[in-house]
Amino acid sequence: MTLLLAFDPFAGLTGPQSILLVLALAFGFYMAWNIGANDVANAMGTSVGSGALTLKWAIILAAIFEFGGAYLVGSNVSETVRKGIFDPALVENADVLAIGMIASLLAAGVWLQIASYFGWPVSTTHSIVGAVVGFGCVSVGVANVNWAGEGGGVAKIALSWVVSPVMSGSIAYLMFRFVQKGVLNQADPVRAAKRVTPVIVFFMVMILAGMTAFKGLKYFWKSDFVSGLGWLNPDLGKDPLVVFGAAAVLGLICAVATWALVRRIDDVPLDTRQRFEAAYVARSLSKMHKHMARVQASAHGDVGEKADHILAEVRKLEQLARKQTDPAATHSVYRKVEKIFMYLQILSACFVAFAHGANDVANAIGPLSAAVQALHDGTIAASANVPSWALLLGGTGIIVGLATWGWRVMQTIGTKITELTPTRGFCAELAAATTILIASLPFSWAKVPISTTHTLVGAVLGVGMARGLGAINLNTVRDIVASWVITIPAGAGMCIIFYYLLRLLFI
Repeated sequence: MTLLLAFDPFAGLTGPQSILLVLALAFGFYMAWNIGANDVANAMGTSVGSGALTLKWAIILAAIFEFGGAYLVGSNVSETVRKGIFDPALVENADVLAIGMIASLLAAGVWLQIASYFGWPVSTTHSIVGAVVGFGCVSVGVANVNWAGEGGGVAKIALSWVVSPVMSGSIAYLMFRFVQKGVLNQADPVRAAKRVTPVIVFFMVMILAGMTAFKGLKYFWKSDFVSGLGWLNPDLGKDPLVVFGAAAVLGLICAVATWALVRRIDDVPLDTRQRFEAAYVARSLSKMHKHMARVQASAHGDVGEKADHILAEVRKLEQLARKQTDPAATHSVYRKVEKIFMYLQILSACFVAFAHGANDVANAIGPLSAAVQALHDGTIAASANVPSWALLLGGTGIIVGLATWGWRVMQTIGTKITELTPTRGFCAELAAATTILIASLPFSWAKVPISTTHTLVGAVLGVGMARGLGAINLNTVRDIVASWVITIPAGAGMCIIFYYLLRLLFI
C-alpha cells in the first residue's frame, strides 16, 4: 500500500473520498506547520533568549535537526487513535474514522495557531489528544472514552501539567545552583569553568545520548532498516546497560576533547582578576554584614559591644572593597564564562530538536495516516502504516512553521518568563533533557507522564527560582498555565464542531 500511495494516492477513491483525502493532506500539513510554530521553541527558545543563537541560526539548526529526526527516524507505524483514548473498533465505519481524524487535525491545528499567536507554549500532544477526545465523545460515546482506565487515560495525561514542570524545575534549580556555587561565585570563574566543564560535558553527553536513544530513536530500533541489517540486534537500543555504557564511552571521549580545548582558553589577566576578586570580596562582605547585623540586633552586654565593633569594621571593609571593583572587569570575566557555556547550550538544543522531530511529527502524520488508510482500505485498524511521503510532509511543515511563526513562542520561553544567559539556558535545556530521559527509561517506575513543552517551561522556571521569585514574570507564568489547562477542552470542543460540519458535508 505504501508504494501505491507514494505514486497515486487518489487511486480507487470516490469523489467525496478524494476531497476528504485532499483535506487530510492539507490539515496534516497545517498541523505540522503549527507544531513548528509552537513546539520547536522547546528546543531553541532558551538558546535565542540567552543570546547563544540568533533567531536566524536557531531556525537553520532546528530545521536540520527537526527534519532529520522527523524524516529519518520518525515512526513508520502510528496508532490509529493516539494514546489509547478509545477503541477505534467502536467507530461506526472507516469513513467516519477518516472524518474524525481530519477534524482532529484541524481542531488541534487551530488551537495551536491561537496559542502561537499569543506566544503561549502549549503541548502539541495534548492538543491532538484533546481533539481525539472530542471525536471520541461524539463517535463512540462519552462512556467509552478512556478517562482514567487502562494506562491512566486522559487523567494521566492531565497529570503531566504538574509532573513535568515540577520534575524539570527541581532538576534545573539544582543544576543552576551547582553552576553558581562551582563556577559563577568563585573568585576566578574562568579557571573554575575550565576545571568543571569537562565533568559537565561527560554527564551532558551521557544524558543527551540516553535521551536520543530511548526517545528520539525508539522508532528507529523497530524499523525495517535495523531488521534488515541482520548483525544489529534491535533490543540493544532498549537495553539501559548497553545504551549508558556506549554513552559513557562517548562522554569520556568528549570530556577529554573538551579538556584539551578549554586548556587553550587564556586565563584572565592578573589586574582584571584582582578587580574581579575585589567584587567577589565585596559580595562576601555584604553577606557577612547582613549576618552580623542580625547578631548585633540580638546580642547584649559584652557580646553586643563586640558585635557593634565587628559590624563597623565589616562596613569599612565592604566600602573599601567596592572602591577597588571595576564593573568592566567583572563583565569581561563573566562574558568569558558565558561563552564556554554557550557552545554547550547549542549542542544540547540540537539533541533536543532531533528527539522532538522524531517523536512529535507523529502528532501530525499519525491522524493523517489513519485517515488515508481508512479511506483507501475501508477498514478500521488499531495502527496505520506511515508512508515516507507523510514523514516528508510532516518534516517540511514543521520547518515552514518554525521559519514563519516560531519566533513568537521562542520569545516567550526565551525572554518573558525570566532573564536567560547561556549558563541559565544550558541548565534549563539539560534539565529538560534529563527529565525526558527519566520518563523514557524502560522501567515501570519511570513511566511518568511527561510533556516536552511543560518540561522546558518548568526548567526555565526552576532556573529563575534559583535567582529568587522576583526574577520570574508571574503574569507570563499565569497565562502559560491557563493555556495548558484550556488545551484539552479547547481541542475537544473545536473537534466536535468540525466533525459535525464534515459529517454533514460528506455522509
